[in-house]
Amino acid sequence: MRPFSSLLSQGSNSYICNSCRRALTSTVNTDPTKQHRPRNRYAAYSTASVQSRSRPIDVAIIGSGPAGFYSAYRLLKRLPDARITMFEHLPVPYGLARYGVAPDHPEVKRCTDTLENLARESSGNFHFVGNCPIGDCPEELPLTAVTPYFDALLFAYGASRDKRIGIPGEDLKGVVSARAFVGWYNGLPEYADLDVDLIAGDTAVVIGQGNVALDVTRTLLAPLEELRKSDINEETVEALSRSKVREVKIIGRRGPLQAPYTIKELRELMNLPNVGFASPPEGWEDLLQVPRKKLPRQLKRIAELLEKGSTSPLEHGKKAWQLGFLRSPTLFLSESGEKLQSVGFEKTEYERPLVDLLTGDPQSDLNALRAAKVQPTGQKGLIRTNLAFRSVGYQSEPLAGMEEVGVPFDVAKGIIPNDRWGRVLSPSLGIGGAASALTAGHVPGMYCAGWVKRGPTGVIASTMDDAFLTADVLAGDWEQHALFLGGGGGKTENDSVGRAGYKGVIQEIRRRGIRSVSWSEWEKIDAEERRRGKATGKEREKIRRVPEMLRLLDS
Repeated sequence: MRPFSSLLSQGSNSYICNSCRRALTSTVNTDPTKQHRPRNRYAAYSTASVQSRSRPIDVAIIGSGPAGFYSAYRLLKRLPDARITMFEHLPVPYGLARYGVAPDHPEVKRCTDTLENLARESSGNFHFVGNCPIGDCPEELPLTAVTPYFDALLFAYGASRDKRIGIPGEDLKGVVSARAFVGWYNGLPEYADLDVDLIAGDTAVVIGQGNVALDVTRTLLAPLEELRKSDINEETVEALSRSKVREVKIIGRRGPLQAPYTIKELRELMNLPNVGFASPPEGWEDLLQVPRKKLPRQLKRIAELLEKGSTSPLEHGKKAWQLGFLRSPTLFLSESGEKLQSVGFEKTEYERPLVDLLTGDPQSDLNALRAAKVQPTGQKGLIRTNLAFRSVGYQSEPLAGMEEVGVPFDVAKGIIPNDRWGRVLSPSLGIGGAASALTAGHVPGMYCAGWVKRGPTGVIASTMDDAFLTADVLAGDWEQHALFLGGGGGKTENDSVGRAGYKGVIQEIRRRGIRSVSWSEWEKIDAEERRRGKATGKEREKIRRVPEMLRLLDS
């Protein structure tokens, strides 16, 4: 194996803890920052139901991932008679929890029990509409065809694409989106046929140092016998069994104290059997710069883990990985202009010595060290590789037809502009606007939760808190007689007249020839996946292609 130091110096998913689970049946923290407390008294209500109105609210939730199913759960806790219709563009639910969580993290995927229990216990009030994309193309359901049937729309559809780095050569064969790779090994239909060349060379580069980057690395290096125990597809395991990748370099433009990985993900990589860890060529003293006893506790634990290294000695490991810090990608190189041959980097350095950022206050020091800035040095280098993964974040996109229903979208931030509590802001306020009254400045009946509300940050537990917050605000607005879609919900409304909800929109779907999938049909797909998994000694074998799912249902 070639020395990692020589290669880097050339040119010199998440687990929901028990306390978070208990939050499912207790009071949600509606103000996690404790900086912007809502003025409306209902925002701090517990899960106890507020005073019932004379008719139930009809809510459409777009997206069935964690933001969607936690919002649905919370709404039915607050408004037990609420009628919820959940739209999903795939025939199967759960979104990121099914297709984004690493296969070897089954404990994280248990959050899907929330929606399963909700569908079972509230079958009269909850309807799942799968295989029903929202949009303006043929066989898609326009937003303008949804709004007439509901009092409120809650957008919770997450981040559908990955961010690009924006450097030359990014479209070369061999430069792969980490989001696409994660989707491929998790059985996401969109990437069932992704072409990932795992046999072109023994070195892979991952650009970015978040948890997704570490998930990609762990999947590339993990023993196959361990992966086979998970719900990873047999087709994927077969491809990984032919992989020649033996070295993975995880590169970031900042240092070890600024990288967005978590200590849990780092520890999992350090504990991979027969996989060694190579220290960066600069050495930890140059990279960390701060005496360990002066580091905030969170960063001290990370520093100690990095310095301790892998449980498998590098010289004895069959495979190895390395974290490369203070390197900013500049271009992907290819002599032919077709296939990746190397990645060019420019070294960076801290703008100020890290020790100069310390004040003695642990929280201030943590914030300052995490936010430490770097600057280019002009020193260039190369890493030769035929396979590079771009892992620099996800981004939400607007849905077709949002403008028609009055919902703005901030393309630069990748979010629906909102008031931090989940109410969609009126386009007349402009991006970043604010409103003070209960409904002034908001688009009546329009709400958002999750990544499309706050950006692609945090883990499933933080998405749960965020979804609870939006649901609490929506429920409170309903009880406070705020205006909803079509002027409904106001104090002058005839409360005896409700919306058609699911019964109305399902007729619309059928008129448009959309082959939607119900919850009971999803349960049929689920049962078949479990049957296939049992045959190979694991929990499930996912069906990777939508036509096969539909053939199963229509057979």
